Amino acid sequence: MDKLEVIVGHLLAERKLKLATAESCTGGLVGHRITNVPGSSDYYEGGIVAYSYEAKERLLGVHHDTLYEHGAVSAETALEMARGARRALGTDIGISVTGIAGPSGGMPGKPVGLVYIALSARNFERVEHFVWDSDREGNKLRSSEAALTMVKEYLEQPA
Repeated sequence: MDKLEVIVGHLLAERKLKLATAESCTGGLVGHRITNVPGSSDYYEGGIVAYSYEAKERLLGVHHDTLYEHGAVSAETALEMARGARRALGTDIGISVTGIAGPSGGMPGKPVGLVYIALSARNFERVEHFVWDSDREGNKLRSSEAALTMVKEYLEQPA
């Protein structure tokens, strides 16, 4: 069976849609996986790795108030990141990942392994959260897998 990034690539190419990524805790892993597929330049415009609050605001247009009221690891921030990637790179779909990869950084209500993933398209938006229980590398890998799965599920819907 093909890897998830290959399936997503085929679906994007078939539908003639372009994808952009906005990543925080995954540090570009989603974009890395997409670009491992030959021909990905046909459907992948690029990605923005925005780790700090300032980068999220400046590069992705995340509102200052969103970050300070809800935090970087929140559904609200994830959605604004996905919208920002779409806008910044002029694509049909934006996917974002923000979370606490670990092993430290957890706090009450926001444990290590908590990740929010958002997808923004013209007439569709979705945000999900997960709590992974792996090490830092495992949490990043599982987050990238969940982000690609979300794109795949969106693309499998009737047009």
